[in-house]
Amino acid sequence: MKLGTRGSQLARWQAEWVRARLAENGVAAELVVIKTRGDADVDRPLHELEGKGFFTKEIEDALLDGRIDVAVHSLKDLPTSLPPGLALGAVPVRHDPREALVSGRSLLDLAPGTRVGTSSLRRVAQLRFLRPDVEVVPLRGNVPTRVRKVEDRDGLDAALLAIAGLERLGLGGKGSLVDPFDIMPAPGQGALGIEIRADDKKTAKALRPLHDSASAVAVSAERALLAALGGGCQAPVAAWVDGVRLYGRVTERDGAVQLTASADIDPTRPETAGEAVARLLEGEGAASLLAR
Repeated sequence: MKLGTRGSQLARWQAEWVRARLAENGVAAELVVIKTRGDADVDRPLHELEGKGFFTKEIEDALLDGRIDVAVHSLKDLPTSLPPGLALGAVPVRHDPREALVSGRSLLDLAPGTRVGTSSLRRVAQLRFLRPDVEVVPLRGNVPTRVRKVEDRDGLDAALLAIAGLERLGLGGKGSLVDPFDIMPAPGQGALGIEIRADDKKTAKALRPLHDSASAVAVSAERALLAALGGGCQAPVAAWVDGVRLYGRVTERDGAVQLTASADIDPTRPETAGEAVARLLEGEGAASLLAR
């Protein structure tokens, strides 16, 4: 079985994790590294690029034309609408989806004027709402590079990253967890999305032991929220599942307005919670915030 992945250290770790789980179930697999548009264009924040699927399209193309059998994605990067002929084959057990601040201090204790690095519009907007007195600094690059820039004080004092990426690379001690109601994660953050051809029953069967139903319920609700709002994976839309309740958030990019709503999740129909939260947010004016 051929597993398609991006070439970053974190993406390779995730694909190797999938390969190891398949091996435990008697399925041999190899990695195929594919460069994506998001990997090639590193000079601008992703929300300034046109289109969607910056880290997934080239891998999906390889899946569609048979060069690979499985695409391993960070689920937060995968658009909510998949190309015809492709399907989500499995969602493995989810890592902690929360954010982490790499700085040695808590987010609320940062001194005014602290330079905080991130290029995620969702993080930028929420940070400006929560801490309008800190300076947001554009920051892209792989996880170790971003951590190193903080440690070297290379133009910034702190950075917001997903704790999942830090811990997967053995860097969990570099960051302190952020309250998800201060900075809410991206829909699907911390989860892997394993994509296959929709008619590939053999591969679907091989992936079945990797699937975690509880994780799938949570991310289905979150992704339904994003889809119902019509936002892409770079939109300032955030989501958090606390037990059986879904929280959703939309924040204006300058941090002037932030909307939050919630609804209970029916495990048999998790998408309805996402749609309900989207309607509540739209009733508060989310559509106009996203349009701006």
